Amino acid sequence: MVELEIDGKKVQVPEGSMVIQAAQRVDTYIPHFCYHKKLSIAANCRMCLVDVEKMPKAVPACATPVSQGMVVRTSSEKAVQGQQAVMEFLLINHPLDCPICDQGGECQLQDLAVGYGKSSSRYSEEKRVVFHKNVGPLISMEEMTRCIHCTRCVRFGDEIAGVMELGMLGRGQHSEISTFLGKTVDSELSGNMIDLCPVGALTSKPFRFSARTWELSRRKSVSPHDSTGANVIVQVKNNRVMRVLPYENEAINECWISDKDRFSYEGLNSEDRLTRPMLKQGGEWVETDWQTALDYVVKGIRGISDEHGENMIAALASPHSTIEELYLFKQFADAVGTPNVDFRLRQSDFPAPLAGAPWLGTKIAELSYADAAFVIGSALRRDHALFAARLRQAAKGGAQVALLQATADASLIPNAQRIVAAPSAWLDELAGIAAAVAEAKGVALPEAFAGTQASEAAKQVAASLASGERRFVLLGNGAVQHPDFSRLHAAAQFIAETSGATLGFLTEAGNTVGAHLAGALPGNGGLNAREAFEQPRKGYLLLNVEPEFDSANPAAARAALGQAEMVVVFSPFRTGLEYADVLLPIAPYTETAGTFVNAEGTAQTFNGVVRPLGDARPAWKVLRVLGTLIGARGFEYESAEDVRRKALGDGDLAARLSNRAAVPVAKGTLAAAAQGRFERLADVPIYHADPLVRRAEALHLTTAARAANTVGLPAALFDALGLKEGEAVRVRQGDLSVTAPATRDANLAPTVVRVSAATPAGAQLGSLFGELLVEKA
Repeated sequence: MVELEIDGKKVQVPEGSMVIQAAQRVDTYIPHFCYHKKLSIAANCRMCLVDVEKMPKAVPACATPVSQGMVVRTSSEKAVQGQQAVMEFLLINHPLDCPICDQGGECQLQDLAVGYGKSSSRYSEEKRVVFHKNVGPLISMEEMTRCIHCTRCVRFGDEIAGVMELGMLGRGQHSEISTFLGKTVDSELSGNMIDLCPVGALTSKPFRFSARTWELSRRKSVSPHDSTGANVIVQVKNNRVMRVLPYENEAINECWISDKDRFSYEGLNSEDRLTRPMLKQGGEWVETDWQTALDYVVKGIRGISDEHGENMIAALASPHSTIEELYLFKQFADAVGTPNVDFRLRQSDFPAPLAGAPWLGTKIAELSYADAAFVIGSALRRDHALFAARLRQAAKGGAQVALLQATADASLIPNAQRIVAAPSAWLDELAGIAAAVAEAKGVALPEAFAGTQASEAAKQVAASLASGERRFVLLGNGAVQHPDFSRLHAAAQFIAETSGATLGFLTEAGNTVGAHLAGALPGNGGLNAREAFEQPRKGYLLLNVEPEFDSANPAAARAALGQAEMVVVFSPFRTGLEYADVLLPIAPYTETAGTFVNAEGTAQTFNGVVRPLGDARPAWKVLRVLGTLIGARGFEYESAEDVRRKALGDGDLAARLSNRAAVPVAKGTLAAAAQGRFERLADVPIYHADPLVRRAEALHLTTAARAANTVGLPAALFDALGLKEGEAVRVRQGDLSVTAPATRDANLAPTVVRVSAATPAGAQLGSLFGELLVEKA
């Protein structure tokens, strides 16, 4: 540790710290623009000039390392004169448009100009002008004349997002921030550049000119979109969500959020919002009141129970629902008498239950300090953008990261080793890695893998897992949705245990772990989500579910729902109009109180930030009333907190988490695609993951969203069919087919065709895995 003095206060900091970091330790503010605690030091704004004893000139606090006995003065005449001179230079070319600037009221330059600027400028020449740039639907670069060249946005892309999409062109007064050759900014973390910009140069395109910062009220909340559980600030005006920003939580999302978390609020205000209960009468939808709708539901459930038995009803929920909603949904299903309850909608293989709820296996923050990680079947950047950012930081620190995927899509993780194989070959690849690990550790290989030879790539993965304290084997969404999930899990468990690594699940939704803890699972003899559609029921209760987008086999789901006598949809949106009989408007996460349990097993509670729209009601309240109407006991809850206490109990949640399967590694492998046929890769695109994101307009103008609506063909197949980019192809899966534009994807394994799930094209097909035939349309 090094001791120094700042404005008369003694402070001890680690060797190598900068003066500005030492000043923060003693709560001394030093004005700055380019410095950010998460980014590298650029020292190009010079606003943080301080007076250091025995140094002839003022020096930048962000780039001056501390030394023993150093004496620093942040507000001496020398320091203040230097800061005022820098401010004068910064304002030379800055336009005088504060009254019309979107950043007004939250602009660092505006704030510091009050303290360090002069009332008039000595500069009388014409100010420079920088032309605006179109960089996509999320970030506005309309006012780049305001830019002060702090390069925070450039460094963020290069260092945190992993891709340098912005850079500095020109020199002197011709310097400007720009993209490369007119390209757009397409990173899944790009919105953080808006927060980092200390002036009004980069602003939010969807939010632009819609409200002033002082008109907005702020509420803390939790993002429901993926298992990070990112903490957010939701900003509201006139009972309408206007903007979502990150709330700093170093243990979970640091100070970042993904674009999915940031811009999905547009879906809350979409034209699709359901504001009154609706009934289908004579094939026509009519609005009604809550009492009529709930009485209709209770009468329908009783009718099916009396005529066909309670087992002919299935209750399916989305893991994006809260703990309170899932717990009461299960309790209501029990009251009805049906054991057919599930939330694992995209899963097709259901192994024996684990000893507890599957989870990450470690704290999220530990991923940043991993020594090695092996990720199986995850499109990391799309599925878990902030986990990918943490593994990217670990890799920069020397961690060895290996990925097993069906595509070589850029993970943007430095030096990541990638094994690209068709889904049917994943188990064989894991067998090779298990053989390499067993050989290295001198242990017997499971009988199911007897005779397996380790490839060179397998040996490298095994070697990467051999050293260091923090080593992880992580199963992604693709592995859990795989038809051979139980074998993949058992193989991954053998690799983790033999190598001494930690086994974890990169769980899919905002509340996947919570859904396990709430017990939203089949009862004794109950059907799982796949069986509930394969063995059609007479009645379905769907909580936050859009089966054509959220299930493992959309065709089977649509067929089952089409022949059901009653389908009740609990949703914030008008959805399922073809097969539903009742639509009950429930509140999204911004309009209800609830709890999500993220991948690391941390329960995070939040409150509604706006009143429910129209006649929408929190789902837990709707289920409480339904339970009472059906004549069941135990639905006398006064608040969401009462439900949460009942659902989670008072015990330690960590004791209820487990990734261990008791089942040994089983023999067998999936058949590879026959000659001339191809396997389907049904990834869930980042902006199609849940009903709310699917309705966020700006997100669906991005490059990633447009690409999700095409069929990705491996290079050899694309060339063999003689296609041009965007030409239509017909994809057949059994008796089903869909026609969509094709794109050449050289990253795909040679026998893999990507038809994404949760998209209009994916909704026309069947299983997320299996054989496909492709032909030119």
